[in-house]
Amino acid sequence: MPPRRFPKSPKVENFAMLTVENLEKNYGEMRALAGVSLVVKEGEFLGLLGPNGAGKSTLMQCITGYVRPDRGNVSYHGSVLDVYNPDQRRVFGLVPQEIALYDTLSAAENLYLFGRLNGLSGRHLKHRVAELLVAVGLAERAHDQVRTFSGGMKRRLNIAASLVHKPKILYCDEVTVGVDPQSRSAIFGLLEKLNRGGMTIVYTTHYMEEVQRLCPRIAIMDRGHVLADGSLADLLSLLPEGRSVRWAAGNSVTKNNFETDAAAFGHVRRDESGHFVDLFPRDDFEADAFFSRAQRAGMSPWDFSMRKGTLEDVFLHLTGRKLRDK
Repeated sequence: MPPRRFPKSPKVENFAMLTVENLEKNYGEMRALAGVSLVVKEGEFLGLLGPNGAGKSTLMQCITGYVRPDRGNVSYHGSVLDVYNPDQRRVFGLVPQEIALYDTLSAAENLYLFGRLNGLSGRHLKHRVAELLVAVGLAERAHDQVRTFSGGMKRRLNIAASLVHKPKILYCDEVTVGVDPQSRSAIFGLLEKLNRGGMTIVYTTHYMEEVQRLCPRIAIMDRGHVLADGSLADLLSLLPEGRSVRWAAGNSVTKNNFETDAAAFGHVRRDESGHFVDLFPRDDFEADAFFSRAQRAGMSPWDFSMRKGTLEDVFLHLTGRKLRDK
């Protein structure tokens, strides 16, 4: 029987490995995805950054076929991807948020099972299982039941299970939740090695430090939208002049209600500790007018400092809320 072909999609750009076009998904009155579009090139390590409820997991589920979108489509190398076709689904591997392993089976038995489900068998599967157990540092625990494993070990085995069929694209959905720092570092090292070897990875998280370490390209999501997409430098350029004015909270600034006054000059917010106030100036920011008003409020120029923007600043500038808000 000749191999099945992907039906052509006239809208997809030829250079893209994966193209997501205008995906929409509603759950009753709640809009999980509001027309999300993304292009992922071969070999990229793309981070999807956003708070819980931003739509990251729903996007993953729609791309991988676990949820059917209401509108939009997904294309692979310029052809519409039918993720409900088992042959075509094998182009990707999914590492879900929840551990997807069988506790009463051993590490090796789990990998054999997932390999068989993906059409592998015989000597090739045996070699692949052994190879993956070494890659995730579990060769010595190959015959132990998964229920005896720590959270970090389960996470690493979960990644191995998604790789057993050698997918072209790996989707990782919040894969470091509940793991210790040592296991998190091991997971990062594994994913970086896979990407250096040519694997395309799409990685969702609500931890900014993770995408800053792993992902040369970052897409910020919130409330079902992609708000910004690019390198860290690209995202930092979205900040007004790429900087902010900072002062300590709890002094005469607060007593004279200067936080409210400062809002006339841009976006004002307190940092997560609550110890500092930051002003992200508008494009037409007038420093003389700002410091004159501060002086009338009892402030000295020495009470202020200039800071370079951070990824957290970009997120708050775009959304106006903390990253970990529900």
